[in-house]
Amino acid sequence: MKQQTNSTSIETIVFGGGCFWCVEAMLKNFQHIHAIQPGYAGGHTLNPTYKEVYTDTTGHAEVVKVTFDNSGISLEDLLRLFFLIHDPTTLNAQGHDKGTRYRSIILPATKQQEESAVFIKNEITKSKIWENPIVTEIKLLDHFYPAEKEHENYFELHPEVAYCQAVIAPKVLKVRKEFSDYLKK
Repeated sequence: MKQQTNSTSIETIVFGGGCFWCVEAMLKNFQHIHAIQPGYAGGHTLNPTYKEVYTDTTGHAEVVKVTFDNSGISLEDLLRLFFLIHDPTTLNAQGHDKGTRYRSIILPATKQQEESAVFIKNEITKSKIWENPIVTEIKLLDHFYPAEKEHENYFELHPEVAYCQAVIAPKVLKVRKEFSDYLKK
């Protein structure tokens, strides 16, 4: 959803690429990203909770709603980054996190975003960056449900938690190393 704000163009798009704590932590420091909100989307249950989504019966994925300035980072470049910061070739899983809630999914806010997502998915597929086929689901966002407050900034607020140390920290370090040109200074 584009809106003009002081000559900048602000857009939102929803990504799921495994645990929302991981995706939030990896994207948080990219330039031109104004906000990241963990939540649930892509399923059929109204107003799901973390405990419900965890059962894999709601159809929802753990996702993040990303608000960004597309005059600073294009939607296409943001989509390319998304396809590179997680493994889009594993169905319903990221590493040891398994279940439909961890699926790779893009939930565009507009038809134009959807077309861009399909285009970039095809571009990444043709580039052969990934050895296996990309299984990322792309469908228009129906509804986004914000996650409970305790899931916001989880990695930042709980670096001592074993999951943060073992799973999230290495991903964040990889992003900082491989995508330093895109990070906030």
